[in-house]
Amino acid sequence: MSSAISNIRPAPDPLLTTLADYALDAVITSDEAFDTARWCLADTLACGIMALAYPACTKLLGPVVPGTSITNGARVPGTSFELDPVQAAFNIGTLVRWLDFNDTWLAAEWGHPSDNLGAILATADWLSRNATAETPVAAFSSTLKAKPLTMRDVLVAMIKAHEIQGVLALDNSFNRVGLDHVLLVRIASTAVTAAMLGGTREQVINAISHAWLDGSALRTYRHAPNTGSRKSWAAGDATSRAVRLAVISMTGEMGYPSVLSAKTWGFQDVSFKGNPVTLARPLGSYVMEQVLFKISFPAEFHAQTAVECAMQLHPLIKHRLDSIERIELTTHESAIRIIDKTGPLHNPADRDHCLQYMTAIGLIFGELTADHYEDKIATDPRIDALREKMTVTEDNAYSRDYLDPDKRSIANAIQVFFNDGTSTAKIEVEYPVGHRRRRSEGIPLLQAKAHSAFATHYGEERAERLMNIFTDRAALETMPVPNFVSAFTI
Repeated sequence: MSSAISNIRPAPDPLLTTLADYALDAVITSDEAFDTARWCLADTLACGIMALAYPACTKLLGPVVPGTSITNGARVPGTSFELDPVQAAFNIGTLVRWLDFNDTWLAAEWGHPSDNLGAILATADWLSRNATAETPVAAFSSTLKAKPLTMRDVLVAMIKAHEIQGVLALDNSFNRVGLDHVLLVRIASTAVTAAMLGGTREQVINAISHAWLDGSALRTYRHAPNTGSRKSWAAGDATSRAVRLAVISMTGEMGYPSVLSAKTWGFQDVSFKGNPVTLARPLGSYVMEQVLFKISFPAEFHAQTAVECAMQLHPLIKHRLDSIERIELTTHESAIRIIDKTGPLHNPADRDHCLQYMTAIGLIFGELTADHYEDKIATDPRIDALREKMTVTEDNAYSRDYLDPDKRSIANAIQVFFNDGTSTAKIEVEYPVGHRRRRSEGIPLLQAKAHSAFATHYGEERAERLMNIFTDRAALETMPVPNFVSAFTI
């Protein structure tokens, strides 16, 4: 005889309420977090602007139906598109992630917290433009602010999205069960955009429950032999879905309180092997303060220090490539699991997730740009010749320091051996230039990266004006969002 299943609705899972309360009520006081967020915003937009040079990216942009527009819509930086906030989030998120050049967070789960800017900036621009419109969107007339949001509101949302995504990643490894890290982009973006839309506590909790209900994309498109360009627009997809779920919840659509913990049918049982999803630390501003920037080159972050090593070796070996017997790469466990790859590489997305390919480029050319992943350069026979001479081994100390919360190093080392029995020194780099421990060195380089990206797209004079927006933080924080976005549209 079976017993009936109770249909009494439980209270929301504690994690849902914790995320909602943080998104709605947390007051960010960290000066370091705001200062880092300012340059994170500049860097993230620069990454998106650079992506506009690649047709494989731009073919995905614009409205869902070509030729359509929306009154008082959200604008897409670097373009003339004016879209609904859901599609604008996809556009911005796709641009930001396309070149694999924006910030990174490495923990039990890795990811790119600035991916959330797609949802944040699209929502902020759309809300703000409708706040001052003569005929605002009726369905949201009760939640639209009386005046535009400011860029401080955007920075706060960025800090909170970084924190939600990053702290969830500290102890929960979704990739180990085959789920892609863009799950956390969707969770973080849903929480902060529902709050930005003026959601009540119940509405924000409901929105977050819907984000967990979606499960997650599989990681198939990030790993051999299926690595492909979807990994470059998956974050855009996640941010657009987040805005959509937030908007749905604002209509009063019901939520699902035990979405995580429900026996058999909840996320934890279905997708996480029965493990609880936990927060490793209280939510504050830790992640923005600690975030890693990709400054020198667009490379999967586990390879950043390897490429730095390769560039140091370049002057010593560039005229001796034919005399190389073997190349020893020493790395950490995550790099081996994610980007240690042999055999043919089929596309740019495949190449920028291959430790050996990126190292070979640094050794041969002394630099690494997005163009080095394209077919024109990838056919250079020297690249595969060097890849075949590489061995990759794990250093257990590197792996321990990678997981140490007080270090969070991403160490790699390279030594080159020649046919005549000589060798280079073993070159080791523990912390990439984008690490918090190298902030004073990194920020000027980040500024130069952003300036170069803006100058290439907009011209030198306009690039100077854009960089000046970020120089005065107080002025940036008080700037209305529409004014900021207008500065980047064409």
